[in-house]
Amino acid sequence: MTVPQLLLCLSLSMLCISSKPTEKKDRVHHDPQLSDKVHDDAQNFDYDHDAFLGADEAKTFDQLTPEESKERLGKIVSKIDGDKDGFVTVEELKNWIKFAQKRWIYEDVERQWKGHDLNEDGLISWEEYKNATYGYIL
Repeated sequence: MTVPQLLLCLSLSMLCISSKPTEKKDRVHHDPQLSDKVHDDAQNFDYDHDAFLGADEAKTFDQLTPEESKERLGKIVSKIDGDKDGFVTVEELKNWIKFAQKRWIYEDVERQWKGHDLNEDGLISWEEYKNATYGYIL
């Protein structure tokens, strides 16, 4: 190998080593957002309401008077207090928020299931799925 070829090889090697990757790979698994609202406690608490109550329940609370809201929240706090010691721990609150989010997912799955089970036999055949999903195209 001649000196110019060696220098060219060395230069290309250095270029490859020093270059940055072109695409960013995110190696962190991010939890889904608890709400589609902006999380800004300085302005409002809509995000927290959705996370804490679930989106549907939060809409219901928006319609209540302050007195009714306090009464209902008192009942919910009793449900959150898993060990019934009169206090809500961070872990109990986390468990409640997970429960509220899962409940929303399960309810959505149930709505989707009913929408696809066209003959209401509790089963979804491939024909029912195709008709419910793509029926307007066929």
